[in-house]
Amino acid sequence: MKIIGRERERKIIEDCYSSKRPEFLAIYGRRRVGKTFLIRQTLKNKITFAVSGVYKGTRITQLTAFAKELSHTTGKQVPVPKNWWDAFDLLRTYLEKLPKGRKVVFLDEMPWMDTQKSGFIQALEWFWNGWGSTVEDLMVIVCGSATSWMRDKLIRSKGGLHNRLTRRIYLKPFSLCETEKYIKNRGVNFNRYEIVECYMIFGGIPYYLDMLQPEFSLLQNVDSIMVGPEAPLSDEYDMLYGALFEHSEKYTEVVETLYQKKEGMTRMELLQALDKKEGGRYTKILHDLETSGIITSYNSFGKQKQGLVYRLTDFFTLFYLRFLKGKKITDMQYWEHLADSPVRRNWCGHAFELVALMHTQQIKKKLSILGVLAEESVWRSSTANKNMQVDLVIDRRDEVINLCEMKYSLKEFSIDKDYENKLRERQELFREETKTRKALHITFVTTYGLVKNKYSSIVQSEVTLDDLFEE
Repeated sequence: MKIIGRERERKIIEDCYSSKRPEFLAIYGRRRVGKTFLIRQTLKNKITFAVSGVYKGTRITQLTAFAKELSHTTGKQVPVPKNWWDAFDLLRTYLEKLPKGRKVVFLDEMPWMDTQKSGFIQALEWFWNGWGSTVEDLMVIVCGSATSWMRDKLIRSKGGLHNRLTRRIYLKPFSLCETEKYIKNRGVNFNRYEIVECYMIFGGIPYYLDMLQPEFSLLQNVDSIMVGPEAPLSDEYDMLYGALFEHSEKYTEVVETLYQKKEGMTRMELLQALDKKEGGRYTKILHDLETSGIITSYNSFGKQKQGLVYRLTDFFTLFYLRFLKGKKITDMQYWEHLADSPVRRNWCGHAFELVALMHTQQIKKKLSILGVLAEESVWRSSTANKNMQVDLVIDRRDEVINLCEMKYSLKEFSIDKDYENKLRERQELFREETKTRKALHITFVTTYGLVKNKYSSIVQSEVTLDDLFEE
C-alpha cells in the first residue's frame, strides 16, 4: 500500500538516510497515527536492524524480544542479554562487522522498553554518545506513541541525550485533504459531507480509516467498526490510554471531566470540577495529554498563560464518550438508527467546530491572510453574559479581527432576525469588553454556505466545506 501525503516527513527520512554523517532521528505522535508504517514504507528493505518494545512487558520480556530480533537478523542464536548495556554492546558488535554503507537501526515503541529501573536510557546514551555518534554511516531511528515520554526523556532530555538528536518528526493526524486521498485510494467513495462526518468520528487516524469497507455506507461502517463487543475498536479507548500513560485512570479522569464542558476549561476550572486543591500533578497530566494529541490548549483573547483554555479534541475519544461508554448496545444498527436523532445533530455541531479549529490554515487561506501575521485564540465574556463566546478569534496585524462562527448543516444555513441580533450583540460585547479598536469581521464556517437574505449581510466572509479540504 502506497503512502498518502507525508511528503515533508518522507523527505526528512530520505535526507537523513542519504546524508554523510551519523543521524539520530526521533519520530513521535499519537498512537495509531502511522509512524511505523511511514518508516517502513519510506525505507523498505534498507533497515538493518529493527525491534519493537513489548506493551506492558517486563525488563526481561523486552530484552528477550531484543535478542530474538537480533538472532533473526544475524542468522545466529543470540543469548538473552542480562541488561541493556549488554544488549546495545551485542548490537554494536554486529554492526561493526558489517561492510561500509548506511546502517539503519530502528527502535520502535521505545518508551515501552524503558521499564522501571531498567537502565535503558543510560545504556542508549552510552551506545550513541560513546560510539554511534562517531560512525558516519549509522542512522538510528527511535519511535514512540507515548509522546510525553519521547519529549521528556529524549527530545528535551537534560541528561546524556541532551541535544543529541539530529532530526525529529512530530507526526500529526491526516488533514481533511489527506483523509480524502487516503480513503479514495482504498476504493471508499464517500462524498465530502460523509468524509467530514467520518473525520468527526475517527479523526485523521490512518489505522482507523484503514478499517473502512468500500462496500459499506458510512453508517454501516461505523456500526461495523465501533459497535458491539466484537467490533475491532470496541476496546480501543482503554487500549489507547493504557498504551500512552502509566496510571491511565488519572488521565481518563481529566479527559472525561473536560468532555463534560465542550467549550473547554481553564486549569482552575478543571481543578474545581475535580475537587482538587493541589494541582501540581494535574499540570503534568494536562501537558502529557496535550503532547499526545488528546487535548488542545487555546489562548484566551487578551490574556496571558493563566487564561489558557483546555479542550478535548481527540475525535475518537469524543465519539466514544458520547455514544458508547457505559452502554450495553445490542442493536447492531445502532448508528444507522441514530442517523436523524437530536442527540446526533447536537454532536455534529460540536464536532464540526473542532474540525474547523483543526483547519485554521485552510480558513486563513480562504480569507487570503496566510501572509498576514495573525494570532488565534478563543474568547468568553467576563461579565454576566457567560454564554457569550467565540470559539475562534483571528487577531490580525492588519487591524482586523475575524470572529468565526461554525455551523454544521445539511443545506445552506439561514440567518434569521433573532440570530442576527445575537451576532450583533456578541460583536458589540466583544468590542466593549476587549476595548479593541480593530475592525470586527464576522466569519461563518459552514458546510454549504449561507442563504442570501436581508440578515446575512452581517457576515463579512464565508468559509465552506470545500475550503476546508484545501491542502
